[in-house]
Amino acid sequence: MKTGHLVPALSLLLLASNGASAQKQWTLQQCIDYALEHNISLEQKRLSGWQSMEDEKQSRAALFPSISFNTNQNVSYRPYAQQTITLESGTMTTNSNTTTYNGSYGINANWTVWNGNKNNLTVKRNKLAVESAELEVAQQANTIQEQIAQLYVQILYENEAVRVNEEIVKASQLQVDRARTMVEVGSLAVVDQKQLEAQVAQDEYSLAQAKSQLANYKLKLKQLLELHDDEPFDIIVPSVDDSKILTPLPDQTSVYNAALESRPEIKAGKIDVKSADIAVKSARSGYSPTISLTAGIGTSNSSGSDQSFGKQVKTNLSNSIGLTLSMPIFDNLTTRTNIRKAKLAQISSELQLKDTEKKLYSTVEDYYLNATNSQQQYVYAKKNEESMKESYGLVSEQFSLGLKNIVELTTGKNNLLQAQQQLLQTKYTALLNIAMLRFYEGETIKL
Repeated sequence: MKTGHLVPALSLLLLASNGASAQKQWTLQQCIDYALEHNISLEQKRLSGWQSMEDEKQSRAALFPSISFNTNQNVSYRPYAQQTITLESGTMTTNSNTTTYNGSYGINANWTVWNGNKNNLTVKRNKLAVESAELEVAQQANTIQEQIAQLYVQILYENEAVRVNEEIVKASQLQVDRARTMVEVGSLAVVDQKQLEAQVAQDEYSLAQAKSQLANYKLKLKQLLELHDDEPFDIIVPSVDDSKILTPLPDQTSVYNAALESRPEIKAGKIDVKSADIAVKSARSGYSPTISLTAGIGTSNSSGSDQSFGKQVKTNLSNSIGLTLSMPIFDNLTTRTNIRKAKLAQISSELQLKDTEKKLYSTVEDYYLNATNSQQQYVYAKKNEESMKESYGLVSEQFSLGLKNIVELTTGKNNLLQAQQQLLQTKYTALLNIAMLRFYEGETIKL
């Protein structure tokens, strides 16, 4: 290979390698977009929607007449048929087998002119079913987005928890190094050094636990995205400053009102109420008469005739038209039972809508309360973390000078670790709940 061709080829390989590496890190929006396209449960919901569309098309077609063609072909064989021949001397009867053929042909049409408007009501219900199926897809998509956001924020939390634990391990290791020096000069007992070494082991165990939790949540997010390859999976860690955590919250009532207008579960509940109302009307159509119009054209032919096939078809051609009226008199209370059951289903759908609205309000209320509390707690947790960090720094220096003992040093470090964990928890709890409030208000999920 020429050198002039080798350099571009290597450049392309490096670009491809860098692109593959970049693809291993996902933003929140990339995770959502990928899941909405590849999630299996979402695909199943879409299939149900297509089935509802086919049902609607079929119910519309039922408004028109149905036409069918039928034919009947028969072969008759008489093995012992007798034939009489007239002669001058008299008659003579002979045996002769006989085979005859005959056929009939017809085109029939049937049209339900009126059945209490049941067919039109079925079309309306199936149309609502299509809308409901589309809303189920949207509802499932919202659920997936919320799950992705929760896992994404949990990964951010665990990622920072790993960083905190790594700093704790480094600080503990520095304390051990200082303790060894102090033991050598006789200002610290060996038993205190061993306690610090044991604390390092405990801190490393906590770090391993944090890394395990981080890997576990990454795996859960990867599975939710329907990724089953063996390539490493990671997310892009966005910058989360105080402006995002302490941003003003939208009004709880305005979020709920916006959710009532936009959330698919509320729209689906309203459609169910409409469908139940149509079902009551459809059940009442059982008391109405049914009027049907029929029409047909037919002909036949037979091998026993001396006429040609075409002549027979023309001669035997017949047309018919008929009107059928069916009036229900007593149907063993079937119609009355159907009406009562439809009314009960209507009441149930109304109650279900109210329950869905109540759950929606409770969800918005929880997000708002959690966001408010987390913001307030974050302010105090940040001050506490700064205070504990300064306190631990002073205790550490005093321990190096022999002014503090091992118990006070360990207590100071544990207080710092607890303060850092509280800060992380309030930080990402606020971040998630603020994002969910915006989402229920109608915005996309952003961190």
